[in-house]
Amino acid sequence: MNLYTLLLAAVVINGILVLILRQVNQYEKGVFFTIGKFTGIKEPGWRLVIPIFQSMKKVDTRVKAVEVPEQKAITKDNISVGVTAVIYYRVSDVSKAILEVENYFYAVSQLAQTTMRNVVGEVELDELLAAREKISEKIRVIVDETSEGWGIMVSNVVLKDVVLPTEMERMIARQAEAEREKRAVIIKAEGEVVAATNMAKAAGILSQEQGALHLRTLQTIDDVSSDQSNTLIFALPLEVLRAFEKIGSK
Repeated sequence: MNLYTLLLAAVVINGILVLILRQVNQYEKGVFFTIGKFTGIKEPGWRLVIPIFQSMKKVDTRVKAVEVPEQKAITKDNISVGVTAVIYYRVSDVSKAILEVENYFYAVSQLAQTTMRNVVGEVELDELLAAREKISEKIRVIVDETSEGWGIMVSNVVLKDVVLPTEMERMIARQAEAEREKRAVIIKAEGEVVAATNMAKAAGILSQEQGALHLRTLQTIDDVSSDQSNTLIFALPLEVLRAFEKIGSK
């Protein structure tokens, strides 16, 4: 056997190996068919596939993140919105994913879009904006239950954005501004009530203690006089004037 024959034999053997060997990666599983019939699941590794008689389809079992395009929907209170989301799922049963649905990736995407529109139509705008997690979970449950027969497990659904009409955005902004002003007025009024209450208590204490009013007056004068730019004009208490009158009458 000469060198040419050896090289030819090596090429033929390599060609045969390329045709009959299939590699299944760690994150994949192979759905095996023999003469068109499903005959089992192949685990990761090199697998022998006889051409013509056998075939194998590899399925990725990793978690997939599918972005659901913006869906136009009308809420329960008749407001048009646009909703976008991301759905996270993986293939839990590779045989069902191949045998029960033609294209599970496309099927899950279409199911998510339809479910989003239906769920958004069942809630009012305020609930849609305030309870995204609750609505996302409701969408996830519906999609997961429906796609279970396809061998798909939906782990999470996240509502990314809710797009409102321009007029509605302006209305919500005005409403939010009015609420802030209302809150500011209430806080200011509550502060004035507290200040008035404290002042009344202080006045009561000063009126009960002899000389307390004079000490408070002196303290106020000292505080104000610390700034040389201030000009002080004050009247003496009547008690002081009466004291001078008594001294003069003696």
